[in-house]
Amino acid sequence: MRYLRSILPAIILSFIFGAATAQQVPMYSQYIMNGFLINPSFAGRDGYTTVNLTVREQWVGMTGAPSTYAASFQTRILKNSFISKSTAVRKKIVKPTRGGKVGLGGYIFNDNNGIMHRTGLQLAYAYHIAMGRTEGIPNDLSFGLAMTAYQFAVNTNGLIYDQADPLLNSYDRSVFIPDFNFGASFTTSRYYVGFAMSNLLRGSILIADTSGTKRSELGNYFLTGGVKLPLSSDWTLEPSALLKASDMFFKSFQMDLTARIYYKEDYWAGISWRTNDAIIMMMGLKYDRFYFAYAFDFTLTDIRRESYGSHELTVAVKFGESARRYRWLNAY
Repeated sequence: MRYLRSILPAIILSFIFGAATAQQVPMYSQYIMNGFLINPSFAGRDGYTTVNLTVREQWVGMTGAPSTYAASFQTRILKNSFISKSTAVRKKIVKPTRGGKVGLGGYIFNDNNGIMHRTGLQLAYAYHIAMGRTEGIPNDLSFGLAMTAYQFAVNTNGLIYDQADPLLNSYDRSVFIPDFNFGASFTTSRYYVGFAMSNLLRGSILIADTSGTKRSELGNYFLTGGVKLPLSSDWTLEPSALLKASDMFFKSFQMDLTARIYYKEDYWAGISWRTNDAIIMMMGLKYDRFYFAYAFDFTLTDIRRESYGSHELTVAVKFGESARRYRWLNAY
């Protein structure tokens, strides 16, 4: 219960934020599998080098339904890892790196929503600070900053619309937008909480913009939190929450409440409720260093009459054994 008392105040405070129901940013049902996609401070959080692939097909059966494809990489520059360096006399020497607190990551994505398409990349830098220990493992306070750059395109091919529409005709059909995201998180062996902001510049820098029409992206906010509750030596329950907000604040609100149960951390299943949207069933397994997870969204809105739900598949591989995972702890 002491862990619940630690995490619940943050979750309750998060209700001061609102969330845009309009899907401007990619949506992920299995954000727990790769929190780095929404919070750059998670880069290198667990010390592993991780490659993650995510495919999401939303509202299958509907023409122009949202779809998202993402491939990410993240790692921790460990204190006790080693590099080879050639000397002037052609002798190779091995020196330890000077890292330990730095996490690096990046991902490329393609997000489609009707006639709107976003394709781009993100590069992230995270700095981790030890803040005491829980069960012998350092608590981790981290801050992350990410640079994003993406092409925003509108494809009107096959679209039936008024050719004289002043809105569609006043915008460039394709622009390049650079921006920044920020994140902060606190992680222990039992619970975590994180906050992130995207589109800090609100897309105010538009490259190849010839229309001169004023426009901007919405800023988005994400608050996440979760806690691990051991049920026995083999079973663990993990309730978590994701709250999404935008500059529109209380005009709309969305939250994911999730509960997952693990068996020896090798198998898991869970259920999630996304407010005003869907019930999500999820399952996954770990085999060696590979992780496989699947989620099905059962839509609660009237869209369910026109679609076959949403499907999301995640595949990840983590490099580095447990001993290597915590070598950076020596830096503290």
